[in-house]
Amino acid sequence: MCLLILISGCNALPERSESGLNVQIPLEWRSLSDLDQPIRQYWVDSFDDPVLSELIENALVHNFDLKSAAARVEAAIAQARIDGSGLWPQLSFAPAYQYSQVRNAGFGSAQFSVFEGLFNLSWELDVWGRIGDFRQAAAKEAEAANSDYHAAQLSLAARIAQNYFALQEAILRTHVATQSVADRSVIANLVQGRFDRGLARGLDVRLALTDLANARSRLAEAKNRTQLAVRQLETLLERYPEGSLRNIMDADAQMVDFASAANKHTLPEPPPALAAGLPSELLTRRPDLIAAFTRLRAADSRLQSTQKLLLPRITLTAAGGTRDSALTDLIDPRAVVWNVFAGMAQPLFTGGRIRGNIHLNTARVEEALNRYQSIVLNAFREVEQALAAEEWLREQERVLREAVEQTEASQELALYSYRHGFIQILTLLDSYRSTFNAQSAHLAVKQQLLSNRINLYLALGGGV
Repeated sequence: MCLLILISGCNALPERSESGLNVQIPLEWRSLSDLDQPIRQYWVDSFDDPVLSELIENALVHNFDLKSAAARVEAAIAQARIDGSGLWPQLSFAPAYQYSQVRNAGFGSAQFSVFEGLFNLSWELDVWGRIGDFRQAAAKEAEAANSDYHAAQLSLAARIAQNYFALQEAILRTHVATQSVADRSVIANLVQGRFDRGLARGLDVRLALTDLANARSRLAEAKNRTQLAVRQLETLLERYPEGSLRNIMDADAQMVDFASAANKHTLPEPPPALAAGLPSELLTRRPDLIAAFTRLRAADSRLQSTQKLLLPRITLTAAGGTRDSALTDLIDPRAVVWNVFAGMAQPLFTGGRIRGNIHLNTARVEEALNRYQSIVLNAFREVEQALAAEEWLREQERVLREAVEQTEASQELALYSYRHGFIQILTLLDSYRSTFNAQSAHLAVKQQLLSNRINLYLALGGGV
């Protein structure tokens, strides 16, 4: 029976490998067309934007969520130190002083005082490695917390970059909407002049004024998008509500000249297509995958430590000290009384507590294993999705750029044709609407392309 207990308590840690999963790891990514640039370790530099780099650098120092993640790392390290303290002897010393006064009827009173210094030492010999496994589990948890911190850094940098480019797009859209209002005002004045000369109908005037009102509505919407983008970015940078970002971005709709802002702020061309590497490299590069795998190893160690609770515990204890009425006599080594005891305790009946802990930690290992596999599958999906999206977004951006060129050319031709009576007012207005829609769609897809590239960096686990 004892042999069976020893065998059941000494199970070795299972062999784990990042690629040893129940899910199939693809040999290569499906979307690999024209990918020739390797992933950069510091992907922020690939956009070649000093303002963006400065914003991210400051946020990595001041962001509250990141500070919370750093505090969790410190807490995990402290917990590992606590959990590993059982490997060392525990020594305590308790000095004390006692004063007593005894009164006896008819005999007066007696007074006496006693000084004492007592020490106690206990040490569990980690014969089976139970405490060591427990400490290793805590150390793995600390490693996982550190990987979580790096994942939080990467996520924060990605969110700032995406919001930064969203703000750039909002500024440019506001410029487009401002120009659209100016163009519609010109058309409204033109139609009104023609109506005054009897060359246009009243319906034409109404249609032109309606189109002008709609253009003003779109301008108000664009300004609102801009202020929302500013607030979002300020919050990520911990600069809300001081509004210092307005001075950097010139994004205050009440103060900025959007024509000049459009000249200062443009959406950059996305970096060249990059090589994503092999899917198996993702397992050792993405911090969230590293954290999930490390927590699986921590769960293994905690389970093994729990299983060893079935084995005998061998402890050494020592206690001693001295008591004397004179304080100076406490340091006399001849007055010290001490004893040492070595013992072994074998659990026989604990009401199912140990077995319950074993079952609990077994379930937690299974949970950690399945969570890790789920995160791996999701990581593969994110990379494949971003790679495929970049290909189609690049094609969409190219087509919309051509559409902008065509609509801008047709807009000039339509205005000339209307002035000379070759086309109706609806055709002219439709030409201007097509130009505005094409310009807006082109800006949106450029911003989506940049955002998708950031998602790809995030999915591949690039550093910041």
